[in-house]
Amino acid sequence: MSRSVTGRIQVASAPVAVSFGLQLPFIITHMDHFRLHPVLHRVLDWLPAVLSVLMIALESTATMSASNTSRWLYPLWVHLFGTPSPVQWEQIHHVIRKTGHFVGYGLVSLAFFYSWRQTLHRMAVKHWTLWRRASVLAVLCTLVVASLDEYHQSFLASRTSSPIDVGIDVCGAIAFQLVLLLIIQWFARRRPGYRAA
Repeated sequence: MSRSVTGRIQVASAPVAVSFGLQLPFIITHMDHFRLHPVLHRVLDWLPAVLSVLMIALESTATMSASNTSRWLYPLWVHLFGTPSPVQWEQIHHVIRKTGHFVGYGLVSLAFFYSWRQTLHRMAVKHWTLWRRASVLAVLCTLVVASLDEYHQSFLASRTSSPIDVGIDVCGAIAFQLVLLLIIQWFARRRPGYRAA
Protein backbone atom coordinates (compact mmCIF):
# COMPACT_ATOMS: atom_id res chain seq x y z
CA MET A 1 0.00 0.00 0.00
CA SER A 2 1.49 3.37 -1.02
CA ARG A 3 2.11 6.20 1.43
CA SER A 4 -0.49 8.42 -0.30
CA VAL A 5 -3.21 5.81 -0.09
CA THR A 6 -2.28 5.02 3.49
CA GLY A 7 -2.42 8.70 4.35
CA ARG A 8 -5.89 9.11 2.85
CA ILE A 9 -7.14 6.08 4.78
CA GLN A 10 -5.71 7.45 8.00
CA VAL A 11 -7.30 10.90 7.47
CA ALA A 12 -10.69 9.54 6.40
CA SER A 13 -10.79 7.01 9.21
CA ALA A 14 -9.39 9.21 11.97
CA PRO A 15 -12.77 10.04 13.61
CA VAL A 16 -13.78 6.37 13.60
CA ALA A 17 -10.40 5.29 14.93
CA VAL A 18 -10.51 7.84 17.72
CA SER A 19 -14.09 6.94 18.67
CA PHE A 20 -13.20 3.28 19.04
CA GLY A 21 -9.81 3.92 20.56
CA LEU A 22 -8.05 2.19 17.68
CA GLN A 23 -4.52 2.87 16.56
CA LEU A 24 -5.11 2.77 12.80
CA PRO A 25 -1.50 3.43 11.74
CA PHE A 26 -0.39 0.48 13.86
CA ILE A 27 -3.01 -1.78 12.22
CA ILE A 28 -2.11 -0.72 8.69
CA THR A 29 1.62 -1.10 9.19
CA HIS A 30 1.14 -4.58 10.66
CA MET A 31 -1.38 -5.92 8.11
CA ASP A 32 1.29 -8.12 6.51
CA HIS A 33 1.27 -10.29 9.63
CA PHE A 34 -2.31 -11.35 8.80
CA ARG A 35 -1.28 -12.88 5.47
CA LEU A 36 -1.02 -16.66 5.36
CA HIS A 37 2.41 -18.22 5.23
CA PRO A 38 3.24 -19.79 1.81
CA VAL A 39 3.59 -23.23 3.40
CA LEU A 40 0.14 -22.88 4.97
CA HIS A 41 -1.23 -21.91 1.56
CA ARG A 42 0.13 -25.15 0.09
CA VAL A 43 -1.31 -27.17 2.96
CA LEU A 44 -4.73 -25.59 2.42
CA ASP A 45 -4.46 -26.23 -1.33
CA TRP A 46 -4.21 -29.97 -0.67
CA LEU A 47 -6.74 -30.11 2.14
CA PRO A 48 -9.67 -31.03 -0.19
CA ALA A 49 -7.69 -33.94 -1.67
CA VAL A 50 -6.65 -35.18 1.77
CA LEU A 51 -10.23 -34.98 3.04
CA SER A 52 -11.51 -36.87 -0.01
CA VAL A 53 -8.99 -39.68 0.58
CA LEU A 54 -9.99 -39.75 4.25
CA MET A 55 -13.63 -40.08 3.18
CA ILE A 56 -12.74 -43.06 0.97
CA ALA A 57 -10.72 -44.65 3.77
CA LEU A 58 -13.67 -44.36 6.15
CA GLU A 59 -16.02 -45.74 3.50
CA SER A 60 -13.69 -48.66 2.81
CA THR A 61 -14.61 -50.44 6.05
CA ALA A 62 -17.01 -53.12 7.17
CA THR A 63 -19.44 -50.38 8.22
CA MET A 64 -20.19 -49.61 4.56
CA SER A 65 -20.51 -53.23 3.46
CA ALA A 66 -23.50 -54.23 1.32
CA SER A 67 -25.34 -55.81 4.24
CA ASN A 68 -24.96 -52.68 6.37
CA THR A 69 -25.91 -50.17 3.69
CA SER A 70 -28.98 -52.24 2.86
CA ARG A 71 -30.25 -51.79 6.43
CA TRP A 72 -30.71 -48.05 6.04
CA LEU A 73 -31.18 -47.78 2.28
CA TYR A 74 -34.04 -50.28 2.17
CA PRO A 75 -36.36 -48.38 4.59
CA LEU A 76 -35.60 -45.15 2.73
CA TRP A 77 -36.44 -46.75 -0.60
CA VAL A 78 -39.69 -48.20 0.77
CA HIS A 79 -40.67 -44.81 2.15
CA LEU A 80 -40.04 -43.07 -1.17
CA PHE A 81 -40.98 -45.66 -3.80
CA GLY A 82 -42.83 -48.53 -2.14
CA THR A 83 -41.82 -52.06 -1.21
CA PRO A 84 -39.79 -53.98 -3.83
CA SER A 85 -39.47 -57.73 -3.98
CA PRO A 86 -36.27 -59.26 -2.58
CA VAL A 87 -34.95 -59.85 -6.12
CA GLN A 88 -35.80 -56.29 -7.17
CA TRP A 89 -34.19 -54.85 -4.06
CA GLU A 90 -31.00 -56.79 -4.68
CA GLN A 91 -30.75 -55.24 -8.15
CA ILE A 92 -31.70 -51.77 -6.92
CA HIS A 93 -29.22 -51.94 -4.07
CA HIS A 94 -26.48 -53.04 -6.46
CA VAL A 95 -27.18 -50.09 -8.78
CA ILE A 96 -27.23 -47.64 -5.85
CA ARG A 97 -23.85 -48.86 -4.61
CA LYS A 98 -22.25 -48.71 -8.07
CA THR A 99 -23.71 -45.24 -8.59
CA GLY A 100 -22.14 -44.31 -5.26
CA HIS A 101 -18.79 -45.48 -6.63
CA PHE A 102 -19.22 -43.42 -9.79
CA VAL A 103 -20.31 -40.21 -8.05
CA GLY A 104 -18.03 -40.58 -5.03
CA TYR A 105 -14.88 -40.98 -7.06
CA GLY A 106 -16.02 -38.26 -9.44
CA LEU A 107 -16.04 -35.94 -6.43
CA VAL A 108 -12.64 -37.25 -5.35
CA SER A 109 -11.29 -36.32 -8.79
CA LEU A 110 -12.69 -32.78 -8.40
CA ALA A 111 -10.89 -32.45 -5.07
CA PHE A 112 -7.62 -33.57 -6.64
CA PHE A 113 -8.27 -31.28 -9.60
CA TYR A 114 -8.53 -28.28 -7.28
CA SER A 115 -5.34 -29.23 -5.44
CA TRP A 116 -3.37 -29.79 -8.62
CA ARG A 117 -4.80 -26.63 -10.18
CA GLN A 118 -3.58 -24.56 -7.24
CA THR A 119 -0.16 -26.23 -7.26
CA LEU A 120 0.34 -25.81 -11.02
CA HIS A 121 -0.85 -22.23 -10.83
CA ARG A 122 1.84 -21.48 -8.24
CA MET A 123 4.33 -23.07 -10.65
CA ALA A 124 3.25 -20.48 -13.25
CA VAL A 125 1.57 -22.99 -15.56
CA LYS A 126 -0.93 -20.89 -17.48
CA HIS A 127 -4.29 -21.11 -19.21
CA TRP A 128 -5.57 -24.32 -20.83
CA THR A 129 -2.33 -26.20 -20.19
CA LEU A 130 -2.97 -25.76 -16.47
CA TRP A 131 -6.51 -27.10 -16.64
CA ARG A 132 -5.62 -30.08 -18.83
CA ARG A 133 -2.67 -31.08 -16.69
CA ALA A 134 -4.66 -30.71 -13.49
CA SER A 135 -7.45 -32.81 -14.98
CA VAL A 136 -5.16 -35.63 -16.12
CA LEU A 137 -3.33 -35.67 -12.79
CA ALA A 138 -6.66 -35.72 -10.94
CA VAL A 139 -7.79 -38.80 -12.89
CA LEU A 140 -4.46 -40.55 -12.27
CA CYS A 141 -4.63 -39.80 -8.54
CA THR A 142 -8.20 -41.11 -8.47
CA LEU A 143 -7.04 -44.31 -10.18
CA VAL A 144 -4.36 -44.80 -7.51
CA VAL A 145 -6.81 -44.16 -4.66
CA ALA A 146 -9.42 -46.49 -6.19
CA SER A 147 -6.86 -49.27 -6.69
CA LEU A 148 -5.59 -48.96 -3.12
CA ASP A 149 -9.18 -48.93 -1.87
CA GLU A 150 -10.02 -52.18 -3.64
CA TYR A 151 -6.75 -53.73 -2.48
CA HIS A 152 -7.59 -52.81 1.11
CA GLN A 153 -11.07 -54.31 0.77
CA SER A 154 -9.58 -57.62 -0.34
CA PHE A 155 -8.46 -58.11 3.29
CA LEU A 156 -11.96 -57.54 4.72
CA ALA A 157 -14.30 -60.50 4.97
CA SER A 158 -17.38 -58.31 4.66
CA ARG A 159 -16.17 -56.49 1.54
CA THR A 160 -15.40 -57.60 -2.00
CA SER A 161 -12.53 -56.44 -4.17
CA SER A 162 -13.17 -56.06 -7.88
CA PRO A 163 -11.27 -54.45 -10.79
CA ILE A 164 -14.71 -53.62 -12.21
CA ASP A 165 -15.22 -51.24 -9.30
CA VAL A 166 -11.91 -49.55 -10.13
CA GLY A 167 -13.15 -49.14 -13.69
CA ILE A 168 -16.40 -47.58 -12.46
CA ASP A 169 -14.44 -45.26 -10.18
CA VAL A 170 -12.16 -44.10 -12.99
CA CYS A 171 -15.13 -43.65 -15.34
CA GLY A 172 -16.71 -41.42 -12.71
CA ALA A 173 -13.51 -39.39 -12.45
CA ILE A 174 -13.24 -39.02 -16.23
CA ALA A 175 -16.90 -38.05 -16.59
CA PHE A 176 -16.66 -35.40 -13.87
CA GLN A 177 -13.47 -34.00 -15.40
CA LEU A 178 -15.01 -33.85 -18.89
CA VAL A 179 -18.03 -31.99 -17.55
CA LEU A 180 -15.75 -29.62 -15.66
CA LEU A 181 -13.62 -28.91 -18.73
CA LEU A 182 -16.74 -28.36 -20.84
CA ILE A 183 -18.00 -25.83 -18.29
CA ILE A 184 -14.63 -24.06 -18.33
CA GLN A 185 -14.66 -24.01 -22.14
CA TRP A 186 -18.19 -22.63 -22.13
CA PHE A 187 -17.13 -19.81 -19.81
CA ALA A 188 -14.11 -19.11 -22.01
CA ARG A 189 -16.34 -18.75 -25.09
CA ARG A 190 -18.95 -16.65 -23.31
CA ARG A 191 -16.34 -14.32 -21.89
CA PRO A 192 -13.57 -13.46 -24.40
CA GLY A 193 -11.44 -11.95 -21.63
CA TYR A 194 -11.73 -15.06 -19.46
CA ARG A 195 -8.46 -16.87 -18.70
CA ALA A 196 -8.11 -20.34 -17.24
CA ALA A 197 -5.41 -19.25 -14.84
